[in-house]
Amino acid sequence: MTATDALTPAAITRADLDFDAVLRTYEAISRVLPETPSWSYPLLNAEAGVDVVVKHENIQPTGAFKVRGGVALMAALSPEERRRGVVTASTGNHAQSLAWAGAHSDVPVTVVVPISAPARKVAAVRALGARVVVEGDTMCDALAHAEALSLNEGMRMVSPGDEPAIVLGHATVYLELFRRHRDLRTVYAPVGSGSGAAGACLVRDVLAPGCRVIGVQSSAAPAAHRAWKTGRPATVQSRTRVAGLAVGASFALTQSVLGRGLNDFILVDDDDIQRAVGLMCTHGHTLAEGAGAASLAGLMADPTRHGPCAIVCTGGNADDDELAGIGRSAVADDVALTC
Repeated sequence: MTATDALTPAAITRADLDFDAVLRTYEAISRVLPETPSWSYPLLNAEAGVDVVVKHENIQPTGAFKVRGGVALMAALSPEERRRGVVTASTGNHAQSLAWAGAHSDVPVTVVVPISAPARKVAAVRALGARVVVEGDTMCDALAHAEALSLNEGMRMVSPGDEPAIVLGHATVYLELFRRHRDLRTVYAPVGSGSGAAGACLVRDVLAPGCRVIGVQSSAAPAAHRAWKTGRPATVQSRTRVAGLAVGASFALTQSVLGRGLNDFILVDDDDIQRAVGLMCTHGHTLAEGAGAASLAGLMADPTRHGPCAIVCTGGNADDDELAGIGRSAVADDVALTC
């Protein structure tokens, strides 16, 4: 069984972003990827002051939830698109998702990465068989180069945010979460392009309409937050150290869902996210990258939090600085306990 065996190839439009489409996509994805676990940790609950369910997408084959979107996208391609291949831009996890799904579907994948992309993630993309092109200082620069390659070489351009199939694939995370945990009052969803948070809203509206969905984004890369607040597209230079959240522009497709679906949207600074990386490790027995701990940072910053809550550890591909920060967090915790 390959990824493309699971779903009849078809053009997916914005009108198809509904719960029935999520169910169809889940049928496809579940033939390729097993359900990931979700449970609570007593120390983390005590630190948060509420019951917290952690959904573990960090154990996916690429180390991040985005592989679901890659599988869904490959399954939706036409035969001609599969033959010509796809091109995208990414700082890491989106790239790995397409590379992994492309390798399992015999679809050529080209990924453009900015020069700031973590070396370990770039190496992982190459190891999965994708062609990697390093171009541009920012994600916006890399996206522009990917679009040029698409025109010049005839490849199918894959947007990190404006792809209905990818949003539907990411929504399956929350389909599993809400089916497994029926009493959730709040879900915190990290936001880069917004595909995961949009997916959370699509599923919540049907399975848990009383549950609040709160987006969380780095204050050093607030494009999606600004677009949500103003109702207009936004482009903001990204200055975040968190590679998985280093998105400099909002995306129309995800904003069309987030604008009416999010109950709130929290900005946290990079230091808060790094502390959450350490907290996930010391209190949740989980290695999280910055983007994977952002939802916890949002929960901890929310004075109105009510349990039971849920966060998704969207990825475990921590870079060297994030790994070093875990040690600093552990030392700080030890000092606090002795004072």
